[in-house]
Amino acid sequence: MSAAPSLPLVGLPCCRSEFKRMPFHIVGDKYVAAVLAGAEALPLLIPALGEALPVEALLDRLDGLLLTGSPSNIEPHHYDGPAPPDGNPTDPGRDATTLPLIRRAVARGLPVLGICRGLQELNVALGGTLLQEVHKAAGRRDHRADPTETLERQYGPAHEVTLVPGGWLHGLAGCDTITVNSLHGQGIERPAPGLSVEATAPDGQIEAVRASAAGFVVGLQWHPEYRFAENALSRKLFAAFGAACRRYAGERGRAA
Repeated sequence: MSAAPSLPLVGLPCCRSEFKRMPFHIVGDKYVAAVLAGAEALPLLIPALGEALPVEALLDRLDGLLLTGSPSNIEPHHYDGPAPPDGNPTDPGRDATTLPLIRRAVARGLPVLGICRGLQELNVALGGTLLQEVHKAAGRRDHRADPTETLERQYGPAHEVTLVPGGWLHGLAGCDTITVNSLHGQGIERPAPGLSVEATAPDGQIEAVRASAAGFVVGLQWHPEYRFAENALSRKLFAAFGAACRRYAGERGRAA
């Protein structure tokens, strides 16, 4: 009787957060669940250690990288942006962890999926810039969710997204437009070199990108992980990410 195949290992970088005046490394449960059940992979939480993180040793063991959303924003000095607005929540420990990790992961051909802040991290790590307040940019709508609403309303359908004809996401969805949730204050201003736009909102805001020359490297501004099993495209997305991780694991195993 043959042994069951091992699950690919997917890293999820943590945020640093304070609880009862003590620092914690945390990841939202919805991302863990989407990796485990949607991608059929084993989630591994990566502490936000910054320069202390042994990046190469970690990547030697990973088969994929999922960059999660977060209440915090990337510090603008990482993309030569202007001074941030008052009250801008930051997480320098996460920035110092994810940005170098992304660069090395993409260089290795490791499958990468970025969601919300993760999309923005992917863009900044590879040389792109961000709008710090999308709702104040000319012609842009307010993409933030109302924090007083229930989770169901916050993560409910917010606006349509147009998928680029012939793009990877267009092929995965099998349609021209989809409806997504919207919970972000920041967004892509200039896409990084090597990232192609896969989807846009009605106001022109970039909603998805892909590095077509680097294997599976995809970033989404919306949140497909929230109740992913109830949405056909979200199921396809995590299944495709999991399949890419299994391919990478197989290739890594043969090279070992």
